Amino acid sequence: MTFIILIAVTCVLSGILNLLDFETEIYHVNSTTLEYSRELVSVENLLSIEGLKYIFSDTVANFVSFAPLSTLIIILIGIGVMEKSGFLKTVIRCISKRMKKNTVTFLIIFVSICASVFGDLTYIALLPISALIFKYGKRNPLIGIVAAFAGLTCGQGLSVIFTSVDSSLLSLSLVSARVIDVGYRMASISGVFIMLVAVLVLAGVLTSVTERYIAPRFGKIENEEEEIEERPLNKAETRGLVFAGLASAIYVLIFLYNIIPGLPFSGNLLDNSQILYVDKLFSYNSFFSNGFVFIVTMFFVILGLFYGLGAKKIKNHKEFIEMLGHSLDGIGRTLVLIFFASVFVSLFRKSNIGTIAVGYLTNIFQVVNFEGLPLILLLFIVSLIATIVMPSSVNKWAIMSPVVVPVFMNAGISPEFVQIIFRFGESVTMGLTPVMAYFVIYLAMLNIYEKDGNTIGLFQSIRFQVVYAIVTAVTLAILLILWYIIGLPLGINGLTVL
Repeated sequence: MTFIILIAVTCVLSGILNLLDFETEIYHVNSTTLEYSRELVSVENLLSIEGLKYIFSDTVANFVSFAPLSTLIIILIGIGVMEKSGFLKTVIRCISKRMKKNTVTFLIIFVSICASVFGDLTYIALLPISALIFKYGKRNPLIGIVAAFAGLTCGQGLSVIFTSVDSSLLSLSLVSARVIDVGYRMASISGVFIMLVAVLVLAGVLTSVTERYIAPRFGKIENEEEEIEERPLNKAETRGLVFAGLASAIYVLIFLYNIIPGLPFSGNLLDNSQILYVDKLFSYNSFFSNGFVFIVTMFFVILGLFYGLGAKKIKNHKEFIEMLGHSLDGIGRTLVLIFFASVFVSLFRKSNIGTIAVGYLTNIFQVVNFEGLPLILLLFIVSLIATIVMPSSVNKWAIMSPVVVPVFMNAGISPEFVQIIFRFGESVTMGLTPVMAYFVIYLAMLNIYEKDGNTIGLFQSIRFQVVYAIVTAVTLAILLILWYIIGLPLGINGLTVL
């Protein structure tokens, strides 16, 4: 119902803002001539004839092409096999015997923060797996979902490894920097030091928030269906883990060989038309990027299948087929939720409200005369606000960089640091906006594991993330200030802040 209300509000707001001629200018830099061009963007009226035609003609297509839909269904097939075969329960039992609860929480959050290198797939894979880890660890699975989502969103802009998103952002920053300095160059690992510190510190802070604030709110639950036995592994379980380990190792080795360039018959999953390796791996035309969801799903299926064969939990093909559909049982409500989320996200983007809001926020830098810390904090705040209406990092930076980068360079602050400020800012509020397509997966998972007969609404799910956003904002702002004042190097072969 909240998504239906948001859809209605978006349509009405687009009509009102269109009548008020709500528009703004967005600047672009020509990468060849380094000259500015202007684009006037206005609000699209969704209540007009053209808007209504879009709603009725494109709604089904937008739902079918909505990335969380197909990704969720495919990934759940693999997770279902791992869970139903007993692989996950056995592995988690081994982990929980050797690790404290706080350590498990830290590892989930740390992995979630670092998982940005794999793109949006991590929302689909890590949320259900984190729920199962907490469930089989005799803790409320809702805590695992909330913590994993906090790690994924608050770590969205913290990339120790250079990713395809970083490559796109760097290209935009470089073009804007050359308006001031034609020969300017940027290194791909120029921010690795500050990013590494941010990842480690933030993982610790978010773990503390989870254990001290989130966990007590949810409390404990009884594991109604399956109680984890406190016993050593038996021969069947050990054999199952050996089978799963060997089979998955062979699969991973074959996969890795096919993303290594230059070896005999290797590199088959790369887009060799690209120059940078990260672009060969993650470009829209690479086999790796296009097939990554299926690659991960097959990895999960192999783990569950070979564990089941080794532990004799799978005796025939009928049992295996039942496992393939295990996680898809009862997801009708989730599909309905995804449908209305897809309508809301597509209509909000179509209205241009987010684009114009980011344009207005960007134009602030043309009228202020800030320098140093005030300028840094201004970009940090603008970035976190802009992310609420436009979660896409690349689309947002395409609007902001032509204005922001030259302003900061004239103030003596490097483009590398500017991009880091932008990334830190967007990490704060990424988990607070339903405009982010994968937010609906978080909401759906909460309701799947809510056992008290209640429904966790959109705003309630956001409230769980508010405390994470606050501590992330404080933590990352302090890091930026310290790095600027001390003048530490941002990374290898990168410029210092000053």
